[in-house]
Amino acid sequence: MEDKILEVKGLKKYFNMGKDSTLQAVNDVSFHVNRGETFGLVGESGCGKSTIGRTIMGLYHKTDGEVIFDNENVHELKKKEQFEFHQKMQMIFQDPYASLNPRSTVREVISEPMEIHGLYKTKKELLNRVYELLEEVGLNRDHANRYPHEFSGGQRQRIGIARALALNPDFIIADEPISALDVSVQAQVVNLMKQLKEDKGLTFLFIAHDLSMVKQFSDRIGVMYLGNLVELTESSELYEKPLHPYTQALLSAIPIPDPDIEEKRERIILQGELPSPINPPSGCVFRTRCPMAMEVCSQVRPVWQEVEQKHFVACHLYDKSLKDKTPLRDQPEIAPL
Repeated sequence: MEDKILEVKGLKKYFNMGKDSTLQAVNDVSFHVNRGETFGLVGESGCGKSTIGRTIMGLYHKTDGEVIFDNENVHELKKKEQFEFHQKMQMIFQDPYASLNPRSTVREVISEPMEIHGLYKTKKELLNRVYELLEEVGLNRDHANRYPHEFSGGQRQRIGIARALALNPDFIIADEPISALDVSVQAQVVNLMKQLKEDKGLTFLFIAHDLSMVKQFSDRIGVMYLGNLVELTESSELYEKPLHPYTQALLSAIPIPDPDIEEKRERIILQGELPSPINPPSGCVFRTRCPMAMEVCSQVRPVWQEVEQKHFVACHLYDKSLKDKTPLRDQPEIAPL
């Protein structure tokens, strides 16, 4: 039996842009995260990944749907319950340069959530815990009295991770935690989170657009496009047998470290621009760029269905009730990678 720590059901998050226009950042997204696993959420910038993370955290009010964490509805919690909820769920933010208060020392940054929640009775206990957290993320106690501007990007993100660990949470939302870092540092930060997950039994929602990095850290992966979840399955399955044309295009852009295979491999180039979430396409949101688009794609939104065991996809190509699956465009069929 799966032990679900988080369930997202039909989540919608719309933003009012004025003049009767609405930005559909997240549109009817459903998934769950099992206790102790890492669930990866990937897609292009602006597809709604971070909005989902912030709405789960309660930083944004939902437009519709439900977020159930530990059998409690996140958006119906009372003030005292919200206080307890934020002890169980914490967030690592994308930009380590903006997420740390430049006027606070590292000690103050890390100790602040523990002081707010009253976890330690004496200042000595609190300071010792700050030292422990710094050492857990690969820094040392001498860093406690320095300011964020004195550190590199990778070190600042480690401070952000230490702050997220301060309340001993069960669940951590990592919102593109490596996108602002140098490539040489990204793997170090991901390896640190993997080690912390194993040591502390943590559960992660790992939001990123780098598919190759997500594969290293995630047990299951959901693929987002224009506010919609288009595919979801186990990490190895997604890379070995991507079903959705968008997922196939994303994976074809990842270089393979074998010159012979890379030379023969055909890159899938998506045509056209990414549509606006203020005025998304009718039917399937991906149809304007999909080389396999059919007439039905412009008329009917594809149903979220389990095509193979634990492999879900929203695409008319896998709708058994459709007889005519002739693409509108004169392009070769996308073969699995």
